Amino acid sequence: MWKTVLFLMFTLILVPIVTFNFDVALTNLQYETLNTLLWVYAIAAGLCFAVSTITNNYSQVDKVWSIIPAPYAWIIAYQSGFEARIVLMACLVTFWAIRLSYNFARRGGYSWKFWTGVEDYRWPILRAKPEFQAPWKWVSFNFFFISGYQMGLILLFTLPALKAMESNVPLGIYDYSLAIIFIAFVIMEYIADNQQYQYQEEKYRQIKEGDVDAFHKVGFTHTGLWAYMRHPNYTAEQSVWIVFYLFSIIATNIWLNWSIAGALLLVLLFKGSSDFSEEETSKKYPLYKKYLKEVGRFLPLKKKFKTNN
Repeated sequence: MWKTVLFLMFTLILVPIVTFNFDVALTNLQYETLNTLLWVYAIAAGLCFAVSTITNNYSQVDKVWSIIPAPYAWIIAYQSGFEARIVLMACLVTFWAIRLSYNFARRGGYSWKFWTGVEDYRWPILRAKPEFQAPWKWVSFNFFFISGYQMGLILLFTLPALKAMESNVPLGIYDYSLAIIFIAFVIMEYIADNQQYQYQEEKYRQIKEGDVDAFHKVGFTHTGLWAYMRHPNYTAEQSVWIVFYLFSIIATNIWLNWSIAGALLLVLLFKGSSDFSEEETSKKYPLYKKYLKEVGRFLPLKKKFKTNN
């Protein structure tokens, strides 16, 4: 686990530096805007670390993951003088934020006591591992990865809006096309999350009543979009931010620019996250190993999953 964490921390530093050095230098306005964003990041990450350490609930970053990209995007829009393309990008991020926050809220992620709420199942599992038994190791993991890395990644994948501030290209048909694709992926993520939510809610209801049907004894969501991809919600989430990066290409006519760093790092994060969740799910449900063999991780490259073949 430490190797994975160190690799992700290394990439968080290396990828932005490398991509930045192979691109056009930032304007004064971009530097000023980035400085404001970094202050917001530092305060948010610091608060997440402090609150999670005090309360022993390490899902504080999860609470702001779906919220803080919208303020980042609107700060950039404000600094740009509400340039049309960046306002469109900010509106799209806000749409994404509302949808994802709703999904997190209905699963018990928020509470009027903001420091409470359901904790992601992965953090207790990780904390129980031998390599995290020394308190200083878990505190370091929380500071550098849970709070520092994840909050930094959130900032990075919103920065194509900052790159788009360089543009002299007017808003046009390509921007509107990307907006439609962006919205389509958000809807796809909503459908996937809803399918998972309904399946899990019904499964636990039946478990509570002591009478679980065969469909829910499988234990994991395996129909709908989940019959074709093991993580359709992750597929949509990664696609959303890749599409968001494409706005910077339209704005600057530079196909490979430094703002790609966030999308690349998000793909790496979801690879590691899905590895971990699949390992844990395989321990719980015998049929999941068959599911792993038959269904593609992020793309429908294999065949539709069936429990009876």
